[in-house]
Amino acid sequence: MGLARLAALHGVATSYQPSAHRTLQVPDDTVVAVLAALGVDARTPDAVRTALEAHETAARRLLPATLVSWTGPSGPEPPPAVAGLPPGTRLRVETEQGPAVEWEALPAGPPPDDPTPGAAPQAGAAPPPPAPREGWAELPLGVHRLGVRTPEGREDSATLVVAPARVPQAPGRTFGFMVQLYSLLSRRSWGMGDLGDLAELAAWSGRSLGVGFVQINPLHAAVPGTPTDPSPYRPSSRRFPDPVHLRVEDVPEYAHVPRADRARIDDLLDRAATLRDGVLRKGELIDRDAVWQLKKQALELVRSVPLGPGRRAAYCDFLAEQGTVLEDHATWCALAEVHGPDWHAWPAELRDDPRSAAVERARDELYDRVDLHGWLAWLTDTQLAAAQSAAREAGMPVGIVHDLAVGVHPGGADAWAQQDAYARGMSVGAPPDAFNALGQDWGLPPWRPDVLAAGGYAPFRGLLRGLLRNAGALRIDHVMGLFRLWWIPEGREPTEGTYVRYDAEAMLAVLALEAHLAGASVIGEDLGTVEPGVRDALAERGVSGTSVLWFERDWAGTGEPLPPESWRENCLATATTHDLPSTAARLTGEHVVLRHRLGLLTRPLEEERAEAAVEVADWLSYLARLGLLPEGAGDEEGEIRAVYRFLLRTPARMAGIWLPDAVGDRRPQNLPGTWDQYPNWRLPVADAEGRPVTLEELAASPRLHDLVAAFRTRTAPPGARLS
Repeated sequence: MGLARLAALHGVATSYQPSAHRTLQVPDDTVVAVLAALGVDARTPDAVRTALEAHETAARRLLPATLVSWTGPSGPEPPPAVAGLPPGTRLRVETEQGPAVEWEALPAGPPPDDPTPGAAPQAGAAPPPPAPREGWAELPLGVHRLGVRTPEGREDSATLVVAPARVPQAPGRTFGFMVQLYSLLSRRSWGMGDLGDLAELAAWSGRSLGVGFVQINPLHAAVPGTPTDPSPYRPSSRRFPDPVHLRVEDVPEYAHVPRADRARIDDLLDRAATLRDGVLRKGELIDRDAVWQLKKQALELVRSVPLGPGRRAAYCDFLAEQGTVLEDHATWCALAEVHGPDWHAWPAELRDDPRSAAVERARDELYDRVDLHGWLAWLTDTQLAAAQSAAREAGMPVGIVHDLAVGVHPGGADAWAQQDAYARGMSVGAPPDAFNALGQDWGLPPWRPDVLAAGGYAPFRGLLRGLLRNAGALRIDHVMGLFRLWWIPEGREPTEGTYVRYDAEAMLAVLALEAHLAGASVIGEDLGTVEPGVRDALAERGVSGTSVLWFERDWAGTGEPLPPESWRENCLATATTHDLPSTAARLTGEHVVLRHRLGLLTRPLEEERAEAAVEVADWLSYLARLGLLPEGAGDEEGEIRAVYRFLLRTPARMAGIWLPDAVGDRRPQNLPGTWDQYPNWRLPVADAEGRPVTLEELAASPRLHDLVAAFRTRTAPPGARLS
């Protein structure tokens, strides 16, 4: 009983529901291990009693570690936690903008020494202190420091997040492309898609097609290795992008590489062309490591060109703005070149504290390499900004939609630099469910909710600010993680984990604040098992959801396809995602055959194919009844167009076209449950025959233009060219 109470006080679940009407108990040893990762000893009954007493002592504080004040029609609203402060308590808010705001909490009604409410004050009398509501009304948006002092002299302080009630919304209805950037090669790519290709895609699709956004995969910095993990969802750092995405020729200093080095640059360009042709013409897989080796050599040659005064000033401003966060990231990159990509295997004196004397000495010794990685981060940031500028200049109301992965690699830069913020010995995953009886372990260390709260959510805020600086919108992978995450103790199976709860109100407040400051909307990936109330809470704060056509059925009633008018408005509506079969594969059943070939089916092939065929036939029949399939049954291109025509019938504010669908690609970019069996994250966009398609060929594709035609006539943003 004591363990359950202690767990509840720290947001650790002792039971969970994998499905309706079914509750499973979490093993006690799992609860004990998770509490230990939160700094709470619960190994014995005596330890549990001691921990409960310590929590009761901490609970006597006047304020929690972090408070949220949502901005209403009349300004910021007082947080509920301050309602119980004694009358006469002085409140002082040190705002992040500089000025302080101070006032006194008064009891309800007139002060007892004022017998004539509403009477004018006597001449020369000091004005009465502002009422509690008036003090809050003066507070600006931001993350501030609140201090309180009671009449008895008790003092306390807390972080105060003053946030807008909702994140910004995409202007009007719009449609866009969704693509994994590495898969989109042009005739100028170095073996994988890059930021130059992204800018070209945005400029062309915005100007010529009326596209309102381009959603891409996370561009987070990867953990270097041989081979590098190609998954964009298990990065070294979410705070900085990976320079592998740079277009080398777009770096201004490239044009001024000394004549003596031009031959080396030309040789690298030739080798890059060989990589590109291997992918586009010879069926080779995208080789991120090979691309980076060439780009790294070329960029080091470019770096030999001195920056002009203006460029030097811009670089210095970037370094100053990013501060120790970038310094730590660049230091990790430099140390990884010497000691390997997993900091757990580094010399002991370099592991535990980025601020240690040993790390400072190593940073000084590796100064040139540290500066190189800072320079690469700056270049990547400038090209990300250029891509967003190209999108906006092309008339896109949203522009580039960036993606935030749910976590980071345990051996990478963020886990090293922010060790206190991550739970040691824990991994994030998913519990068993109807689709995966064994659960999932994603190998990502979770943030500690207690450390986040104590630090005013600074790591989360900094992460969001970095991602939003060059984004028109942000997609958050597994957005349910703002509320709770499934923690798995090291060495245990995913079935032996438990949920740990986060302060969703504080997380949403920081998200709303940073999105407001950036003028960007937010999309939450809320597919799969979602606990009750989460979608409502997200919608209340203006966070859009994600709705995939094949999953939208009347599950509580007939089980039939959900009518378009019943879809939610505040969502990104699409036909598929990077983790799901392409529309062509689903229509033809090729996704079932692929899973059978790889040994992933749990039932006989014919059973799986029959079930998939019934699902598709059900949807196609419904689309035909709605008049969305004039081409008739059996026309694959027409059926794909019908699927996307249906999305236009819904009230969804955003509709996403999976770019490979536009050319009939049958291969998924990622097949969950596989590693070496399938080339996840290494395939280029291809046509129905599996032939890779370049960006230039996409722009001229009749099939793509036929698909987009319906969107151009229905949802083109104001000012877009339609010819």
